[in-house]
Amino acid sequence: MKLPGQDAIARQADEHLVTHRVKLPRKLVERPIRQVGKRLAMALLVLVATVLIVYADHEGYHDNADSTVDFLDAAYYSTVTLSTTGYGDITPVSDSARLTNILVITPLRVLFLIILVGTTLEVLTERTREEWRLSRWRSTLRDHTVVVGFGTKGRSAIQTVIATGLKKQQVVVVDPSGKAIDAATAEGYAGVVGDATRSEVLRRAEVQRARQIIIATQRDDTAVLVTLTARQLNRGAKIVAAVREEENAPLLKQSGADAVITSASAAGRLLGLSVLSPAAGMVMEDLIQQGSGLDLIERPVIRAEVGKSPRETDDLVVSVVRGHRVLGYDDPAAATLELTDRLITIVRATPDTKVTPHLRPLPQD
Repeated sequence: MKLPGQDAIARQADEHLVTHRVKLPRKLVERPIRQVGKRLAMALLVLVATVLIVYADHEGYHDNADSTVDFLDAAYYSTVTLSTTGYGDITPVSDSARLTNILVITPLRVLFLIILVGTTLEVLTERTREEWRLSRWRSTLRDHTVVVGFGTKGRSAIQTVIATGLKKQQVVVVDPSGKAIDAATAEGYAGVVGDATRSEVLRRAEVQRARQIIIATQRDDTAVLVTLTARQLNRGAKIVAAVREEENAPLLKQSGADAVITSASAAGRLLGLSVLSPAAGMVMEDLIQQGSGLDLIERPVIRAEVGKSPRETDDLVVSVVRGHRVLGYDDPAAATLELTDRLITIVRATPDTKVTPHLRPLPQD
């Protein structure tokens, strides 16, 4: 008889036995078994062609056993010849057979060996090349973005940061699903297969040297554990996490998250707003979608705007970031813009529109 939760405990134990792997994006995504299959098919094709060539001129060969060469003898001779075994019991005796061996059989033998030896060498050196790539990748990875969870939320978050100008090589995805990591690497991101609540997995993603950490897990309790582990490994990174239930948001902030997004409440408020005012809902949805229509961006104050009020700028200013404070556009403290301020504005999205993120995390209230 199984006790309650016994299956879940067994699954967790199995997960701990899985080797955590780092996968780097590849230009050509093809399974090794398919590559080996193709080469074996090519070798078999070379063998069949050699058998047909020998059998077509079987009268020019001599068999020490019975002096005649049939189809089976032709296949036997082709096999031992291509494999360079060469027992010598069947030999070409006529001038045409010997000429065929020089011009056709020998090149086919070389091609056959190239296919088999090349496949063997590739299998033997694949792990060495992969280890070298991983070592080089780790040595050059700095100030990158780690995304935990490659579901709908994680994909959307990556698309948004990529729209700001961040290169795909600077994004590392962590997910317990091998299929999710395969999808991430196919899109050009590096991936780590494993449970992000474990420090070993996050270290493989070089989270200790990351600049930003996005936590988009499916469960709130997992998000809390990942936040605690990530903050322990990296005290200075900006951590943004998503939770389903609003009551768990304070717990995420206490765990070390700089910002917490409540996905269920945000979706619910957008639904309610769309019911009350469909046009307002469309505007909000447009602001959320990066790179189309209206975009919400953060940019520094230019010298021509110093001394002006937020309403006197060319852009529609929503808030002013001054030091560690976020001030509303109508806040008296933000009546005069300073050179060190940053503006959160609504602009028309263009191909040149870039979001300039504030690298320093804002303090919690």
